[in-house]
Amino acid sequence: PETARLVCDIAADPGFAGSRTLLADSATERVVRDLDKSGELARYKVVHFATHGALAGEVEGVREPGLLLTPPATAETTDDDGYLSASEITGLKLDADYLILSACNTAAGGETGGEALSGLARAFIYAGARALVVSHWSVYEQAAVSLVTTAARRLTDGKTGRAEALRQAMVEIIETGGKAQSHPGYWAPFVVVGEGGR
Repeated sequence: PETARLVCDIAADPGFAGSRTLLADSATERVVRDLDKSGELARYKVVHFATHGALAGEVEGVREPGLLLTPPATAETTDDDGYLSASEITGLKLDADYLILSACNTAAGGETGGEALSGLARAFIYAGARALVVSHWSVYEQAAVSLVTTAARRLTDGKTGRAEALRQAMVEIIETGGKAQSHPGYWAPFVVVGEGGR
């Protein structure tokens, strides 16, 4: 419910007018693949996944990191099993200025003990994203909601760069949150990778 609220709050901002929001049964691997095949996915300049990011080896039977999407009632193939793996992401065709991954561990390695940013982050860069927001560890859901929503709203002024928008969102949490929220463990997992400017 929190990730749905996060996506809907951002989509409702006038700066993101004309956006498309996919939730629950519309947020499937098949839908992502269909958007990719039709070329529609490549038309979006901002793409946002608010879901769970799995580490390499975290999902039984899968050795690479990925994003969990709504699974079908019966998974007949790995093309539509609800797990968008790093290798599947690499095959997508994006032309996104900004890709936001509101999920845990999205800056992690492509294999257990692998180098940071060698998993999902690298896969989305190969797919055509020029800048990403990724997380270095498990995130607090409320922190993700607050950080990403605030940063996205600051981007819509056309003056603030991606890295600065995220920094301002972090400062706001530090200054207005309680003792737990001001601790770096709460707000610091997210980073901008790639082009951080406007």
